[in-house]
Amino acid sequence: MEHAAALTRAPAVPVPFFTQAATLDAVWPLAEANLAEVVARGKYSHGHMVERFERVLAEHIGAAHVVGVNSGTDALVLLLRAIGLEPGDEVIVPAFSFIATASSVVLAGGRPAFADIGPDDYAIDPAAAADAVTDHTRALMPVHLFHQLADLGALSAVADRFALSLVEDSAEAVGMRWDGRHAGLLGSGGVLSFFPTKTLGALGDAGAVVTDDDRVADAAAALRHHGRFGRTLAHFPGIANETVLPGINSKMDDFQAAILLAKLTRLDADIARRAELARAYTERLADRPGVLRTPTVVARDVPTDPVFYVYLVEVERRDELAAHLAAHGVGTETYYPVPLHLQPCFAELGYRPGQFPVAEAACAHTLALPLYPDLPDTAVDRVCDLIGGFYAGRADL
Repeated sequence: MEHAAALTRAPAVPVPFFTQAATLDAVWPLAEANLAEVVARGKYSHGHMVERFERVLAEHIGAAHVVGVNSGTDALVLLLRAIGLEPGDEVIVPAFSFIATASSVVLAGGRPAFADIGPDDYAIDPAAAADAVTDHTRALMPVHLFHQLADLGALSAVADRFALSLVEDSAEAVGMRWDGRHAGLLGSGGVLSFFPTKTLGALGDAGAVVTDDDRVADAAAALRHHGRFGRTLAHFPGIANETVLPGINSKMDDFQAAILLAKLTRLDADIARRAELARAYTERLADRPGVLRTPTVVARDVPTDPVFYVYLVEVERRDELAAHLAAHGVGTETYYPVPLHLQPCFAELGYRPGQFPVAEAACAHTLALPLYPDLPDTAVDRVCDLIGGFYAGRADL
């Protein structure tokens, strides 16, 4: 009888790494109205809906300026150019991050200089950043990864000590704050990515430069539109409808702005749901064999607001566990299998294995589990049961 019951048991429901179907259903009436307005106005790029989104988001995060662009990667490139990065200038970045952190420096004409991360926050270590400064260093670019901010207090002190620009790769950090100030606004500027999986995600690529610096905002706004200012700007007097900077075509799509405006209305609720799911994961994974580490929020000298964009664990036999979960219909992501300093595209910089041991260790053990507002509580239970079963040697769990 037990064998017969097993044969008729319904297959487990897959748990994708990400989906936003339910979220879209909830906001679709507003999104549809916004999209209809875009169609009626007849301007589909760099238009009225983008301007509205920039204004509403700026108010929401407390920024003087939000400059909508085509992607988070473009936002990084344009931000670096907007602060005046010149050929050969070095920008210190962490060895543990997405490739765009370092490739954006190259695309802006600079040279990435890598530093190790701290053992607790996956962010650039302030002491390592200070050690990486040379006569060619122009900027320091911390990255806020997964669920919390880098140590902006200590990193700001390093930037001040060496007279460096502080720019933030805050692509994942919408909603995160440092002593009340939103990520991206602690130095010359920062960026946001609206890639679909992000906490505030579009239905395609989109991004933004965020800054309180008028001149940086004006330069980024021009650079996204082939270097055309299009109007006289206070910080570039006498310029109107002229191309004075070699820019690119990185204008935000009004259809994406329409979706983002609708989803922005539930951003705070989505952040709260992500925190709830993260707590459930942490409770279920506590003291599990094979799970080396679950996320922690590092205490700072000032209040900070974490936001769980990604739920990242460190585990033994990471790749085997990922394969086990995939075989049972659970999606995961590996952040990041190869540290930046060992990526082939940066081989000419001369870095070698073993230089940044904390980053390299993270690359060997980190795995992201499904985490998004549409995820049901039962899915968290299933993922945790599968992890427990894997380390207990049970192929059926």
